[in-house]
Amino acid sequence: MNLRFTLMMLCLLAFTFAKAEIALPKIFSSEMVLQRNSDVLLYGWADPNEEFTIYTGWNDEIHEIKTGNDAKWELKVITPQAGGPYEIHFKGSKNEITLKNVLIGEVWLCSGQSNMEWSANSKIANRDFEIENAEYPNIRLFTVAKRTANYPQEDVAGTWVSCSPETMQDFSAVAYFFARKIHKELNIPIGLVDNAWGASSAEVWTPQSVFETYPKLEEAHKKIEPNKWVTVQKSSLYNGMVAPLTKFKIGGTIWYQGESNTPNAENYQELFSNMVASWRHAWNYDFPFYYVQIAPFKYDHEFAGGVVRDQQRRTLALKNTGMAMTSDICTIEDIHPLNKQDVGLRLANIALKNKYGLLQQQEVYGPLFNSFEVDGQRLKVKFDHAEGLYSKEKKIRLFEVSNALGEWYPAKAKLKNGLVILSSNKVKKPTGVRYAYRSKDIATLFNKAGLPTSTFTSEQTN
Repeated sequence: MNLRFTLMMLCLLAFTFAKAEIALPKIFSSEMVLQRNSDVLLYGWADPNEEFTIYTGWNDEIHEIKTGNDAKWELKVITPQAGGPYEIHFKGSKNEITLKNVLIGEVWLCSGQSNMEWSANSKIANRDFEIENAEYPNIRLFTVAKRTANYPQEDVAGTWVSCSPETMQDFSAVAYFFARKIHKELNIPIGLVDNAWGASSAEVWTPQSVFETYPKLEEAHKKIEPNKWVTVQKSSLYNGMVAPLTKFKIGGTIWYQGESNTPNAENYQELFSNMVASWRHAWNYDFPFYYVQIAPFKYDHEFAGGVVRDQQRRTLALKNTGMAMTSDICTIEDIHPLNKQDVGLRLANIALKNKYGLLQQQEVYGPLFNSFEVDGQRLKVKFDHAEGLYSKEKKIRLFEVSNALGEWYPAKAKLKNGLVILSSNKVKKPTGVRYAYRSKDIATLFNKAGLPTSTFTSEQTN
């Protein structure tokens, strides 16, 4: 019996090797978008030491390839300005592959938890109209199938499709609205790679090396409790859904996550900053990373949401990042605000200004805390991005000041010469200031551009 089994296995292996063919990772398919004006890596598998050719249609060139002993191959190609459609043709001794309708444009990775994953079919504002008008053949969509892994993988499941009413409705709504705005402004193809997973904490998107370097984050991760929607095993989604993409050139990343990190909110800036840095290291490229500040919501903990929002604000210290504020387009009763249009628009405006050099006269951020000055019993608070600062309510609320003991008290606030002047009859010598710091606090202080002031505290929270 054992001999028979051995012979069967040998025959199977022989058949497998005999049929070995050129193979591509799933991120390469017809309808895809490649990053423009870049060194783009084409890569895959074939027989060890196999020789074959790759034809790239945008420059009408044929490239000769030979795999290594590991049966892997790579080819770096230079992509032109945006355009297409083109073909890429792979021709070997055992098979041929032709990728058709390939476009050159801007590629964005779209990641996070449920607010990024949320589609039109999950219910958004003006759903039927948005679906009906989602015919954008030069916007291409790739949804990464949900996979976990204990170790970094080399491939994902999924395929590129053209954006249409049929394909848009099950794709990330925030990502779609982001791409639609950029596509209209730049008039170039846009490729979106969506690998979001609802209820996921940032730890599952972070490689193991970060936790080895920062043991405190390993301890903080223990505060994340299991849920029924996604694993909480650290690094598991990075291994299964990010690592396989790190050879694929992207123009940047948009991110919408943070709700699931309210249990260990005080560590979010350190975790998030190191996650971003680890992704950039894996891609070997400090690509733009733009993210959404989570909206106010009635979390179980009075301050957890505010702490995360402030930690996200502090993450702006990381270069080439941007944050879209959303406290004015939410309801504290729903952790999934239905207005995904403005979220995508605000992210797109940040990208258009910071990455693409447009909208230079347009403000794309809400007011951000800069500093404060003690003036007797008062505090003078200075903000960046605060031109035309005004309150939507007659009384300016949600400011608090602290005393030397770290006790916080509501403060009276008024606007003067672009500053917020604060005072409290319970605090004679103020030492700190915070704003909209409770989980449910919805900012009512806006700048001229109609964007809300970010939650902040002047004191470190970790």
